[in-house]
Amino acid sequence: MVVDLKLCVGCNACVIACKAANGTPPGIFWNRVLEQEVGTFPSARRIFWPMRCMHCENPACVHVCPTKATYLREDRLVVIDPDKCIGCKACILACPYNARYLWDGKKGYFESGLTPYEEKVYAAHTAGAVQKCDFCSRRLDQGLRPHCVETCLTSCLIFGDLADPDSEVSRLLRGPRGHFRLKEEMGTGPSIYYLS
Repeated sequence: MVVDLKLCVGCNACVIACKAANGTPPGIFWNRVLEQEVGTFPSARRIFWPMRCMHCENPACVHVCPTKATYLREDRLVVIDPDKCIGCKACILACPYNARYLWDGKKGYFESGLTPYEEKVYAAHTAGAVQKCDFCSRRLDQGLRPHCVETCLTSCLIFGDLADPDSEVSRLLRGPRGHFRLKEEMGTGPSIYYLS
């Protein structure tokens, strides 16, 4: 994925689309947009940082998982098998991007109990298992783009195959604008690039 920081306006449409499509429980955001204020008055401005699992080439979370619940798919996506996850939180501690969550399965958004909607969508989540962004892998398997990319109002999220030199992400990374990856010095090889 390539994120064009000049185009992101911090609308959080990607966050809401992810939350609605994946039915994540309270406090669990597979997709977030962080805000940073830079400069000083009168030239201060905000930068918005769309964040999610970085789907690293050398993921620390995979190396520490004692049950091999976290693994790399053939297409290099980092995914979790909830049936194998024992909720030990080793992967949560190993992830330098704070992109993993453990749901205890106990609460919804309302004190009175789960709504019918919550009962339906939470059934897809395994209580006591870690969860995170999987780039909407079910959609990818159908040839569709992730929900966050489909919903982005400014098209700042670009998804594609980096191995294909003709893909839009490859062309953007070869272009004149600079790009970087977060915490590259940790050796994880994140697969999300930010255009500066």
